[in-house]
Amino acid sequence: MDLSTFYAVVSATCFTLVGLWWTALERRRELLATDETRRLVGGVYVTFLLPGVMGLFAQVDPGRPGVWRTTFGLVALIGAWSTFRLIRADRHPGVRGPFRRHRWLVAVLYVVIVVLGAAPEVAGGVGLSGLQAAALAVVCLVVLAHGLAWELLTTMPHPEDAHLPSPEPDLSPAPGPAPDREQDQVRDQGRRHGGRVTD
Repeated sequence: MDLSTFYAVVSATCFTLVGLWWTALERRRELLATDETRRLVGGVYVTFLLPGVMGLFAQVDPGRPGVWRTTFGLVALIGAWSTFRLIRADRHPGVRGPFRRHRWLVAVLYVVIVVLGAAPEVAGGVGLSGLQAAALAVVCLVVLAHGLAWELLTTMPHPEDAHLPSPEPDLSPAPGPAPDREQDQVRDQGRRHGGRVTD
C-alpha cells in the first residue's frame, strides 16, 4: 500500500470513529454533565480527529513535502498542547486505567510528529522517510484513542449504578387538621347576633 492510499484509509477511519464516538455519547449523556468528564470526552475526540486531519493533508500534494511537513507540524502542536493541558487537569483520584494513566504517550507521539515535520531526515536513522515514520505515529495515536475511549465508557459509572445518599428524614412536626372555616364563620355570626351556637 502506498502512503497516499494509507493516509486515505486512516483519514476515513478516523472520521468514522469520530462519528461513532458521538453516537456512543448519545447513550452516555451523563459523561457531558461535569467539566472533568467533558474534558476527557474532548480528549478522546481530539485524538480521533487530528490524525484524520493529518491524513487529509497528506493527500493534498504528496509530491511536495512542504505541505505535509507544515500541516503535520501545526496539527501536532495543537494536539500536544491540548493533551498536556488535559494531563494537568486530570487529577481525579478515581478509577484510572492504563491508557488514562499513560496519556502522556499521546503527547510524546504528537511531539515526534512535530519533529518529523521540522526535520524529516531524522527518520532515515531507522530506514524510513519522514512521512512513513509519521504514519507509524498516527497509527499509534489511533490505537491509544481506542483505549482511552474504551476506558472512559467502561470505568465511569452510570447514574443508576452510583450509590446515592439516602434522603434525610423529615423531622418537622406534621401539620394538624385544617380548621373548618365555615364552622368558624357561623360561630362568629351567632355571637354578633347574640345567638347561641352549638358545635
